[in-house]
Amino acid sequence: MLKLLRSNADLRALFAAQVVSFMGDWFTFVALAGMIKDATGSAFLVSIAYVSFSLPSFLASPVAGPVVDRFDRRRLLLLMSALQAVAALGLLTATPDRIWPLFAFQCTISALAAFVKPAIDAGVPNLARTPEEFQKANALFGSTWGVMLALGAALGGVFSQAFGREAAFVADAVSFAVALGLFALIRRPMQEPQHAHRATINVVADMKEAATYARKDHVVLALIASKATFAIGAGTVSQLPVLASNVFHWKDGGTGLLLGARGLGAGLGPIVAARFAKGQLSKVLRVCGVAGMGFSIFYMAAAWSPVIYLAALGITIAHLGGGSQWTLSTYGLSLRTPDSIRGRVMAGDYAIVTLVMSISAVLAGTSSSHLGVRWTITLFALAAGLASIAYNVLTRPIIRRLSTAERSPAEVR
Repeated sequence: MLKLLRSNADLRALFAAQVVSFMGDWFTFVALAGMIKDATGSAFLVSIAYVSFSLPSFLASPVAGPVVDRFDRRRLLLLMSALQAVAALGLLTATPDRIWPLFAFQCTISALAAFVKPAIDAGVPNLARTPEEFQKANALFGSTWGVMLALGAALGGVFSQAFGREAAFVADAVSFAVALGLFALIRRPMQEPQHAHRATINVVADMKEAATYARKDHVVLALIASKATFAIGAGTVSQLPVLASNVFHWKDGGTGLLLGARGLGAGLGPIVAARFAKGQLSKVLRVCGVAGMGFSIFYMAAAWSPVIYLAALGITIAHLGGGSQWTLSTYGLSLRTPDSIRGRVMAGDYAIVTLVMSISAVLAGTSSSHLGVRWTITLFALAAGLASIAYNVLTRPIIRRLSTAERSPAEVR
């Protein structure tokens, strides 16, 4: 993978931009969740903080998908990064007595991210020069989110305690500005020439076209459903700051430790899973099914750990599965969809997962207020496990057809 970054300057710039941006995101989450918890003492509002990182992306995705397919993806990344930097500075207007700017400006950043992620996911196949490069790039970019979560959350907890939460918000704004400069270094087109600069957009018709494509291709539906099974249990993640403070009696440093454990697993998972999948869609779906079960089992173990370090270990192993699901399903969608519609499919996939994650987080916050954080994490991890069982059963016929197709030149839908 290092050879890939050395030899492909455009992927190197895109990768570096993603690294810096993710670092800033997790600095912000630790500081924002800590500020809300200290100001209100509410587990529910901490969950709403998590929602502010996801639900706005769902709301913006119907517009983001057509824009990613119609306009130059590189220029779009430059514009969105500039706007995100400005919104990050808006977080500084919050005070312990006035926390609403945290939600308002983080929602703005997340809505803009609905354009950024599909643009990157749809653009990577066009920056990779060979199928082998694309396979390596997918594993690399998928692991980046987790690795930077591990580093960003852990360092963010220390940074926030050492320099203050306002400094973490400034660091986030700087990260977007640096990412903008790195995006500007990309020279190769991030989409096929005939699909750029098509200014006519009809949001309903454009997204309907993508939905029709997905509905006709059961493989695409299965890949999208894979993320949804993980998202059903995402309420567990929203409660990690509460678990750290209420159960283990740690502050921002504890939140950073648990989120860092999540990132470590999510970073290693895609690299390990890619070796099993070997670029074959049938194996991608199989790994996604197994990964979902692992997520469920180890989150339940983490919830009842006697010390925070064992909880962190369980969370790491759980997110080996979560990271594998996320990255491999994105890789499968990139393989399965043509460039002309890829941005909309990616945006639709992102919209569904962020909606389910948001609902799960809100329900988890409500549950935590009544049942406690340990039982809440257990219930939502169990829900993710049941969803994974259903996924494994329902995808068996699709996997069998794919296996047959991969042994012959004919494509089976």
